[in-house]
Amino acid sequence: MPSRLILTDVAKNFVMHLRGGVAIPVVGGVSFSLDAGECVVLGGPSGIGKSSILKMIYGNYGVEQGQIICAPGSGKLVDIASADARTIHALRKRTIGYVSQFLRVVPRVSALDVVAEPMVAQGADPEAARTKAADLLARLNLPEALWNLPPATFSGGEQQRVNIARGFITDHEILLLDEPTASLDATNRAVVIDLIEEKKRQGVAMLGIFHDRDVREVVADRVIDVTAFSPRRAAA
Repeated sequence: MPSRLILTDVAKNFVMHLRGGVAIPVVGGVSFSLDAGECVVLGGPSGIGKSSILKMIYGNYGVEQGQIICAPGSGKLVDIASADARTIHALRKRTIGYVSQFLRVVPRVSALDVVAEPMVAQGADPEAARTKAADLLARLNLPEALWNLPPATFSGGEQQRVNIARGFITDHEILLLDEPTASLDATNRAVVIDLIEEKKRQGVAMLGIFHDRDVREVVADRVIDVTAFSPRRAAA
């Protein structure tokens, strides 16, 4: 399968402006590729830099060094590490999706419209998007009585199911998964596993963080130990 992401010697520091501009290294020398149709999992203890790698790929964090090459099946190669804001926005709309640990939405918008919105943004018919959104929410066992209510009123587990449906509704070629099964019970973890397997069959390249060992062992085609990219390890 062709590579969809190629990271080469990527490094990230956090600058402590209130401490005289001291730079705290987070990760360095991050190099790996992500192929179409596979799910690669970032492993290692909490605080080692796994989420930072996802956020650099998504363009939320700047990159001090290296390249993050996005290689969509159609379109030109893009180095996310040096891309401008307009290019990053276009990649998020068409190429790179993201399922975070937390749902951030506009107040008073219904769960159904929250889930449908990314698909509508790609040009889909709004009713078709709402139909697909309803299918996903039903699969994730969110009661239909909640679909027309704003997710801000939901429990953590209910919000996470809305978040997952929103992330999986589109046809992005690359999907970043930051602990998508957090706050879920066993039944809905199984649904997420099925959704990931479906995306694999569709050729989607997925990079994820899963602290749930049972889920990780099922979905992971490869595990990349982020400890190998930790400056703390190099200094030990």
